[in-house]
Amino acid sequence: MDISLIVCTRNRAPQLAGCLAAVAGLRFAGRWELVMVDNGSTDATRAVIETFAAGARFPVRYVHAATPGLGNARNAGLTAAQGALIAFTDDDCYVDPQLLARTVAAFARPDLGYVSGRILLHDPADYPATINESTEPRDFPAGRYLPPGAIRGANLAFRRVALDAIGGFDPRFGSGARFAAEDIDAACRCSLRGWAGAYDPSIVVSHHHGRKAADVGGLFRAYDYGRGAYHAKLLLHDRAPRAAFRGWAGLPRRIRTRPSTLWWELAGAAGFAHSHFRRAPGRGR
Repeated sequence: MDISLIVCTRNRAPQLAGCLAAVAGLRFAGRWELVMVDNGSTDATRAVIETFAAGARFPVRYVHAATPGLGNARNAGLTAAQGALIAFTDDDCYVDPQLLARTVAAFARPDLGYVSGRILLHDPADYPATINESTEPRDFPAGRYLPPGAIRGANLAFRRVALDAIGGFDPRFGSGARFAAEDIDAACRCSLRGWAGAYDPSIVVSHHHGRKAADVGGLFRAYDYGRGAYHAKLLLHDRAPRAAFRGWAGLPRRIRTRPSTLWWELAGAAGFAHSHFRRAPGRGR
């Protein structure tokens, strides 16, 4: 299998139709599969996926992951996936028809462990958050710190061997878990293991997140809290003090932009430290 596309979802049965319709329009000459991870939904999510799978022209795997959290759900998808490359998008995203072909082309570089692509704002009436519309390619050399936002999980792919080498995603991170930033945490751990990364704007999804200006306060607090946890993890677990210092060095600038960031990042760092010293060794660490 050349590539697996993993989509994690929870209680979004009505919205899945658009996501799956875009997936059905993918054009790729190689061998690929769709892995749908149902993260403990209580609505008609499973029925929607199974109906779609019955008419699909490519393999569709249904995976049930009862424990909430995007890191946990992505690990469940990774366990089921058979591709040498693993691509992720979200259930409120619409993939470009060339997404798989361009992702595979990006990994022609043998040193590349992960690549993120462009995320367009689907609805101009939505708040411009959780997107990256830059058309400028970027390279991320191996062994370097990655700032949150440099890559985004709504359009992110890994070489399977790179994800396996780091033990997958940390289940403490990701939407629905305690900390955000499961995407940057995994990519940075790949970097610290010697893999280069890239941002390739030719790999495109459109994000139909539906948030308005009044909805993003909680989102930004969650990002700040997750950022603090991510930087604390670099110091306490990954033993990468130089990378942790680079992360904390940007705090004054972030405070000038949003003063409450100070409180939430410190709270996230303290929360991670507490979980770190209480947690037994496990996957994704």
